[in-house]
Amino acid sequence: EVQLVESGGGLVQVGGSLRLSCVASGFTFDDYAIGWFRQAPGKEREAVSCISVGYGNSYLADSVKGRFTMSSDNAKNTVYLQMSSLEPEDTAIYYCAAEGAVSCANWRYLRILEVWGQGTPVTVSS
Repeated sequence: EVQLVESGGGLVQVGGSLRLSCVASGFTFDDYAIGWFRQAPGKEREAVSCISVGYGNSYLADSVKGRFTMSSDNAKNTVYLQMSSLEPEDTAIYYCAAEGAVSCANWRYLRILEVWGQGTPVTVSS
């Protein structure tokens, strides 16, 4: 069974940090692009980050550049989203997602993906 399980969300103050984790099972990173989306209340879903081993590229949204970093541990089939200098605008549910045979250059245009995690909430208080 193909599955993604996120963890690491929570409540943090402005300027704080959190690290989200996403453990994948049932597929290997070599064949998929994997990354993060987020959706804030009343707003459209936003693509945050992506890593594609197969295409050898990555993506990070302009809104989080310089503050967020995405990394992967292929041996653990896990990706991470390290979030620093958090702002109230970062408050959202963060979803891990994966799509086969796709470049991260297209990540922000994707609407329907093969695999989604259940989401983990992040709340940044001011």
